[in-house]
Amino acid sequence: NAFEDDQFFREKVYPNMKTAILATLIASAAAFAPNAKVAKTTSLNAFEDELGAQPPLGFFDPLGLVADGDQEKFDRLRYVELKHGRIS
Repeated sequence: NAFEDDQFFREKVYPNMKTAILATLIASAAAFAPNAKVAKTTSLNAFEDELGAQPPLGFFDPLGLVADGDQEKFDRLRYVELKHGRIS
């Protein structure tokens, strides 16, 4: 029956479509939200004179492995990098 099909669509499918559209709108709005200001740490300045630090980025540590500025940790990571042949 066409009436039953129409009623099924209004009761079951239409609310799910509204939810999907709402979720899509929220996700797309969040993608363009402004980022919070992050203070630049001065601990990375300790490695600006190391081999491999080049302008314009200087010392590049995207994972924050030596964000604390620990020289021993930096030397250990550099040693392991050289040992395994992965020089960036």
